Amino acid sequence: MNKADLVEALEGRLGGKKAAADAIEAIFDVIIREVARGGRVGITGFGTFERVDRAARTGRNPRTGDSVRIESTAVPKFRPGTAFKLYVAEPATLPKAGPAAARAAAGTAADVRARAEAAIVAAKVKGGKGRRSA
Repeated sequence: MNKADLVEALEGRLGGKKAAADAIEAIFDVIIREVARGGRVGITGFGTFERVDRAARTGRNPRTGDSVRIESTAVPKFRPGTAFKLYVAEPATLPKAGPAAARAAAGTAADVRARAEAAIVAAKVKGGKGRRSA
């Protein structure tokens, strides 16, 4: 899924293509500007965007094998939240109705993990497939 697909997916929820595109652009703009300043953007149930500083180091040119000095730099980093990781590992645990990353739906990490484990066991009992054994 690319940005255009994302706009199309949100079009119905936000009342039009222009509103969806504006919302996505605004969210990306805020995240990029905050992380560029060195801040952190944490979205409950989704994950955290932050800036990480990489130290200078010595690398190798793969063609010649010569040592190359790599300057220090800052890069963006994303760490997925517990609920996001569990939903990716076991898609059957996604809520049937409502947003997957809602604060009320996500609860604490222990609650999410317990609901995910219960859904996995229920799926296995009904004959569904899961990655973990019961």
